[in-house]
Amino acid sequence: MSRQRKQAGSRTTIRDVAAKSGVSVATVSRVLAGNYPTSEDAKKKVLAAIDELNYVMNAHARGLAGQGTRTIAILVEQVTSPFYAAVAQGVEEQAAAGGRLCLICTTHGDPAQELALVNMLRDQGTDAVIIVGGITPSREYEIRMARYAESLNAVGSVLVLCGRPRLDADVPHLVVAYENEEGAYAATNYILSKGHEDVIFVGGVEGISTTDDRVRGFRRAMQERGLPTEGRVLLGSHREAFGRTAVQERLARGRDFTAIVAYNDHIAAGALLAVRQAGLRVPEDVSVIGYDDSLLASNLTPALTSVAVPAQELGRTAVRRALEHQDGDVRDPSQVVTLATHVVVRDSVARPRA
Repeated sequence: MSRQRKQAGSRTTIRDVAAKSGVSVATVSRVLAGNYPTSEDAKKKVLAAIDELNYVMNAHARGLAGQGTRTIAILVEQVTSPFYAAVAQGVEEQAAAGGRLCLICTTHGDPAQELALVNMLRDQGTDAVIIVGGITPSREYEIRMARYAESLNAVGSVLVLCGRPRLDADVPHLVVAYENEEGAYAATNYILSKGHEDVIFVGGVEGISTTDDRVRGFRRAMQERGLPTEGRVLLGSHREAFGRTAVQERLARGRDFTAIVAYNDHIAAGALLAVRQAGLRVPEDVSVIGYDDSLLASNLTPALTSVAVPAQELGRTAVRRALEHQDGDVRDPSQVVTLATHVVVRDSVARPRA
């Protein structure tokens, strides 16, 4: 590739420089950034290739890549979710503490939008891309995430999956998780410890990793007590309206439960309303436990017992992990950092009436 060809209208890219100098794209990126250790030999090759190819680095990308404002990006499906908002708050706080600007991007669950955002963030030299939320496991998803990880790694950035399963061990990425299944297991055990045996699980979407983990926790706790779970898991949505209609329909068939383990606090709120509309009381007639311990939980009547998820700490840990990785302080990138969940006891659970 010659300087004459570039003058004919084709713009030289960082990949052209890497090919010409015989080094990786990541090495070229580090030489350009000027804040990563590189060998003198590699540096000379890259600078010679830049000169020969007349390569000019994008000024905006240069500013974001270290010679101006450094950035950390978080990708969420939506910002209206209390869980996503709390994780984003943690990312913003820790990014600011590390001297980085936080970029919050929404995908609306669209893989094409997600891809476009990752490509843009890669080209702008963001230090890390944090992707949050449950997923539908598939080979297509694994391939897509692996491509993101490889693409970001090639320019000195890193992919961090937050609240998602880890990928294959050879994919360059980091994972920060929380005890999702254990949280549902603890919630169900708390209900059972009060003497309940007729328990149903309400809410969530089958096939989504977050739902599947919580259902597993529920089933495990029930089965350890020798209690049935067949026909006692009601799935369909994670929204309040589903909690209300699912419990209404169950009650219309005749009450065969004394307690509800809800997928989240919004499902629990819908369940509380359905129970009251049926002329029953919480917790005297039906006990209800939620998940997430959002602000909603303490504002319901009665105040909702719920599983606390350390959402803000998830965000902070994801940023710390990413910056440690950039500094070379992560000894084992394949290690998943898992944060604990716990039951916050309030007023919505009591012993069943005789």
